Amino acid sequence: MNSKASIGSSRNRHVISEDPHGKIIALSLFLAFLWGGNSLAIKIGLADLPPMALAFLRFVIGLVVVGVWSVYRRIPLGLKQGEFSRLLLLTVIFIFQIIALNIGTNFTTASRSTIFVNTYPFFTALFAHLWIPGERLSLTKTLGIIVAFSGVFITVAPNLGSELNLGNEENYLFGDVMVLVSGCFLGLRVVVTKLLIQSIHPYRLLVWYLTLSLPAYAVLSLLFETDASFTISLSSGVALLYQGGVVAGYCFLAWTAILERYSASKLVVLFFVTPLSGVLFSHLLLGDELTFTLLVGSVFVAGGIYLVNMRR
Repeated sequence: MNSKASIGSSRNRHVISEDPHGKIIALSLFLAFLWGGNSLAIKIGLADLPPMALAFLRFVIGLVVVGVWSVYRRIPLGLKQGEFSRLLLLTVIFIFQIIALNIGTNFTTASRSTIFVNTYPFFTALFAHLWIPGERLSLTKTLGIIVAFSGVFITVAPNLGSELNLGNEENYLFGDVMVLVSGCFLGLRVVVTKLLIQSIHPYRLLVWYLTLSLPAYAVLSLLFETDASFTISLSSGVALLYQGGVVAGYCFLAWTAILERYSASKLVVLFFVTPLSGVLFSHLLLGDELTFTLLVGSVFVAGGIYLVNMRR
């Protein structure tokens, strides 16, 4: 669900942060690697389930994991006055992001999906430049955006000369564009979170926009996916547990616990490995071809993430 994007801004009320030590850096790198497998898990799940049904089941699992942990930690889940309308706006952005991600991943490869959805830090930087005081684009951030989108262009370049044909499995342009749109919505969600609901606890934030989004996926599936096949094989079942339990559950909770104590600015740069790990996992588990343009594009996107998040 890519929940890491909305966490850091919600926890910035903790003013004093420790410098991360070796074990925390290693754990953060491990989480970055796990997030890299999200698009892969979505692609595997889509082999047995249509996009909206997959999203519904995935976030039911995520809601159970985070909800149970929130209750165990005694986090108040009730809404305060004025929060519902802001959460509703955030939920609408979240729904569009997931729709674009799942549909796009259905029409492209897992490795390409990983690259394009991880462009979100650059959209975050652009939206923050426009709307958040003190978050202006620096020379380094601008260079990072240019490098990253050079990687995007390199990745899609082989498809630009082809006629758009969704029946051609080697033409991924439609899927690539949809996942890129998902990355844009994810970047927007980060900025909206920072602007509107910085004070809400991240567990409560996730519980509510997951809860509010589930009816939308259910209705869309009932309207548009009645003729699709609904089966859960061993592979798609494991993929669902990975998306909901590992990514939306463990990764979110572990990352939040890290940010409660350690400096986010010194850790978020480690997530430049996410697109690289996603490409590697997709090659090893699904046999995605490691073309020259795909490898170069993923390296450029990873380098751009590093530059955008780099601190002096």
